Amino acid sequence: MRQNLTMMKRTIEFTKMHGAGNDYIYVYGQDFHAADASRLAGSWCDRHKGIGADGIVLINPSDKADFRMEMFNADGSQGMMCGNAARCIGRYVASRGYAKSSDITLETASGIKLLHVDSASGCISVNMGRPSFADPSQFLPDMEAVIPQSLRGSFVSMGNPHYVIFVEDIDDVYPEVTGPLLEHAACFPAAANIEFAQLLGAGHIRMRVWERGSGVTMACGTGACATTVAAISRFALDPEQTIIMDGGSVKVRWDGGEVILTGDATEVFNGKIDIEE
Repeated sequence: MRQNLTMMKRTIEFTKMHGAGNDYIYVYGQDFHAADASRLAGSWCDRHKGIGADGIVLINPSDKADFRMEMFNADGSQGMMCGNAARCIGRYVASRGYAKSSDITLETASGIKLLHVDSASGCISVNMGRPSFADPSQFLPDMEAVIPQSLRGSFVSMGNPHYVIFVEDIDDVYPEVTGPLLEHAACFPAAANIEFAQLLGAGHIRMRVWERGSGVTMACGTGACATTVAAISRFALDPEQTIIMDGGSVKVRWDGGEVILTGDATEVFNGKIDIEE
């Protein structure tokens, strides 16, 4: 006997936003959970057959902060923190009147972050917390045995692991080739985001990134912070740097304490998509 099975569908509303070209699909306060985001990330993020994005971000209520963020990379893996996504959330909740003030607390997998929305400039600042140079859960000190001399860099954790390599000419770098080799290097048990950076002088650094779980992206907020921390620590630069990425620029300030990331956030479009149960 042939059974006629009808798939149940429900409609999810979403917003596509980007910070410096680092684009995510944002879902606010709906019956759409982590398992849904992880399962659908691959198809939704496909730039030819889906909505197209670097990942999916859920914005939900929090019992610890004003809002809670859960982010998922394009491969469905869950991320710890994203500075660009945090700024976009600031723009999203402020523009819709969901935020009670210009100062917003955001719960993330890397702790609670403080956002400030500057209505005059249109920029959003995020207090990213203090960097760490040796988190044993994300980094093992056998780098020299694993990574060749030409690719030696600096490990910095911004709540998620980053490996920053300084180069003479960013145009000679191919993150799509080197990035995946380093992402899962044996010295990074939790895998790592890989940044390539060139000092330009006058407070400017050019950076390209291979993001853990997403590949080459136009920008990375935590990567910009990690690059700034690594550059200031290594080269004694001024405490504020402009990080120029493929999709745009952000400002990062670090005076040895907490890292402040500042930049814009852009809403691209709103849409609806049906998902099968």
